[in-house]
Amino acid sequence: MDIINKLSNAFWSTHIWLPPNTTWADIAPGSRPDVVHSDYRDLIWPIPLAAIVMLVRYTLERFWIAPVGKSLGIRSSRPKKAANVPTLEAAYAKSTRLENKRLAPLAKQADMTERQIERWWRLRRAQDKPSTLVKFCENTWRCLYYLYSFIFGVIVLWDKPWFWDVKSCWYGYPHQSVSSDIWWYYMISMSFYWSLTATQFFDVKRKDFWQMFIHHMVTLLLMSLSWVCNLHRVGSLVLVVHDCADIFLEAAKLTKYANYQKVCDAIFAIFTVVWIITRLGFYPRIIYSSSVEAPRILPMFPAYYIFNSLLLMLLVLHVIWTYMILKIVVDSLQKGLMSGDIRSSDSESVTDSSENVRIANGATRTKSKGGAAAGSGSGAAVTQRKSAGSNHTADSTTSTATK
Repeated sequence: MDIINKLSNAFWSTHIWLPPNTTWADIAPGSRPDVVHSDYRDLIWPIPLAAIVMLVRYTLERFWIAPVGKSLGIRSSRPKKAANVPTLEAAYAKSTRLENKRLAPLAKQADMTERQIERWWRLRRAQDKPSTLVKFCENTWRCLYYLYSFIFGVIVLWDKPWFWDVKSCWYGYPHQSVSSDIWWYYMISMSFYWSLTATQFFDVKRKDFWQMFIHHMVTLLLMSLSWVCNLHRVGSLVLVVHDCADIFLEAAKLTKYANYQKVCDAIFAIFTVVWIITRLGFYPRIIYSSSVEAPRILPMFPAYYIFNSLLLMLLVLHVIWTYMILKIVVDSLQKGLMSGDIRSSDSESVTDSSENVRIANGATRTKSKGGAAAGSGSGAAVTQRKSAGSNHTADSTTSTATK
C-alpha cells in the first residue's frame, strides 16, 4: 500500500502538473471564494451519462433514423448466406483474408475448385458485412451529435473572452472558474467518447478499429488531465474547432448511403473547405498561442510541455490527413464523382491476392474467346479496384481525424 501511495504521489507531483509555487490544495474546490475550480471527482459523471447517450442513440435510430432511411429506399437486407462448409468456416475464423497461397490447400481439404473457394469466401465476407441501413443509422447519429455539439459549444463559448482572444486562456491560470455551461460541455463531450468506446465493439467494424479505440481513449485521457489541471479553456476551444468539420464528414457518408451522389459530392467539397479552415487555420492559431503567447504570460512547468507536444503532434496529423483529403478530391474530380465509401469497413475490403486470381482467370477466359473488349473490361476492373483501394485507405484515415 505504501508503494502505491508513493507512486501516486510521484505521478501527481505538483512540480509536474502545476505552475511553480502552486499546490493541489490551491486549486481544490472551495479553496478561494471568488473562483470555482474544476473538481477531479466530477470525472465520474461522464460514465453514467454515456449510458444515457447510448439510450438516446438507440431510441433515435430505432424510431426515427431507420424509418427515414427505409423511406429513402435504403436496403436493410443482407446478402444470402454462404453454404455451411466446416473446413472453410474454420479457415475463415482464423483469418478473413484469403491469400493466394491458401487456395490450393483449402481446395484439397474442402474438395472444391479454387474458383468455388473464392466464391464461397466472397459470400462469407458479405455475410458479415452490415446492411447499408445500419451504416446509414450510425453515420446519421454521429452527424446529429456533432451538429448539436458544435452549436452547443459555440453558444457556450460565445460570451467567453478566450473564444475571441486565445490569450485569455492563460490569464489568471490556474485560478480560472468553471461555469456551469462549460461543465456541461465538457461532461457531455466526454460521455460521447465513452459511449463511442463502448459501442465501437458493436458498431460497423472498420479497418482502423484499434486505431480509433486508442484515439478515443487518448482523447478521454487528455480531456481528463486538462480538467484536473484546470486547463478547460484551451480544451473547450480544441473541442469546438474539431466538431465543426465532422458534421460534414458524417453528412457526406449518409448521403452516399442514400444514393444522393451529387449531394454527397457537394457536402464533401464543403467538408474539405471547412476542414482546411478549422484544422489548418483556427487550430494553428491555438497552437501559436500555447507555444508563443503562453510562455510570455505563465511560468512554465512540465505538464505544459506535455500538453503542448500532444497538440503539436495532432497538428502534424492534421497536415497528413489534409494531404490525403486533397488527394481524394483530386481523384474525385478526375473521375467525376466521389467513388467508394467515405470510410470503408473491414468486411468491404477484398485481398489483392484473391482479386488478382479472379482477374487473371477472367482474362484467361475472355482471351480464349478472342474478345478484345473483354480484355478492356478486365483492365477497367483493375482500374476500378485500384481507385476504390486508394479511396478506402485515404478515407479511413480521414475518418480517424474525427476528434
